[in-house]
Amino acid sequence: MSDTATLTRKADFPGLVTQEGEVWHYLDTAASAQKPQPVIDAMSCALGKDYATVHRGVYGRSAQMTSGYEAARRRVANFIGAKSENEVVFVRGATEAINLVAATWGMTRIGEGDRIILSTLEHHSNIVPWQMLAERTGAKIEVCPLTPDGQIDLGALEAMLTPRTKLVSLAHVSNVLGSVLDARKAADLAHSVGAKILLDGCQAAPRMRLDMEALDCDFYAFSGHKLYGPTGIGVLWAGSELLEHMPPYQGGGAMIDKVAFDGTTYAPPPQRFEAGTPMITEAIALHAAIDYVDALGPDRLFEHESRLAATLRDELRKLNAVTLFGPEESAGIVSFALEGVHPHDLGTILDEENVAIRAGHHCAQPLMDHLGVPATARASFGLYSDESDIDALMRGIERTRRIFG
Repeated sequence: MSDTATLTRKADFPGLVTQEGEVWHYLDTAASAQKPQPVIDAMSCALGKDYATVHRGVYGRSAQMTSGYEAARRRVANFIGAKSENEVVFVRGATEAINLVAATWGMTRIGEGDRIILSTLEHHSNIVPWQMLAERTGAKIEVCPLTPDGQIDLGALEAMLTPRTKLVSLAHVSNVLGSVLDARKAADLAHSVGAKILLDGCQAAPRMRLDMEALDCDFYAFSGHKLYGPTGIGVLWAGSELLEHMPPYQGGGAMIDKVAFDGTTYAPPPQRFEAGTPMITEAIALHAAIDYVDALGPDRLFEHESRLAATLRDELRKLNAVTLFGPEESAGIVSFALEGVHPHDLGTILDEENVAIRAGHHCAQPLMDHLGVPATARASFGLYSDESDIDALMRGIERTRRIFG
């Protein structure tokens, strides 16, 4: 058995079969990954025979679920190379993580005339929260350009930095182009002027080995559902010293120390940022997803998906009617346009062939403007992808060309 066959494990993913029992060629993992059976089983048990609420319960099952919930936090910390589980805040997704930083750290540390640097390729979730913060504080948004092949231009970033720069917030991996940021260099540049750096790790966490100490970032955000886990849970990582000085994001149960009408005191991080009943079952299922990915090896996943992306780019390049976007070496994501065919039409025809791609602006409209297109077609690979998915996609593209020819 080849290494690819060992890695892909299609049989572990019940979602890769249509309702008619046919193979479903899922090439939309960058939007949300399919779930392996161990994650489904963990979620089912947590919702069923193991279920109870966490914290404060004095009965045995509550204590067991609390142990499982906090074990998930420790597992995340280990997976991303955090110094302590107390640096891991559970949120609903990366979008909430970024909003949390903007609403807490941002509102207390960024003021009128300060600068926030983003890049042209950012997801809307790493643009809009900072625009909202700038509107409230009088800060200014600056946009770092891209290199001709679609990388964030770190030379341009260096030239943009000033003592008024308070935050640099960048995608670790582009959700459209698959371009990989030199995150440590970006962090060093930001820190050279005393700025903090946040990395949007949604596309990196499922396919790269993470190490917060090595990256030397200040904030890191990612979502569980892209990491083969459930929806409704994500992670904000930040160093303990930063979290200690950030005010609460939301008020309510679980985030308090003591409540009185003449004043309330708050719990230490991470509980301070986890108001209300937490994502209990989701955290436990995320633990299972991380175990699954870690057993395969993030380095192998990156190599596997990058190789498939390179193969697809080679196949698409054979067609004169195709325009490719982004760098030659990408992290398992390929965006392209087929001449004379709107990406939505291509996606519809491919769906008839049991091939699923993403078509649209991918929540990155400023990048679409930069590329000069209203939308692109995007194929994104996962650990379960293989050459058969590329073959099916190419057959579907040929059929589309005949229809629109």
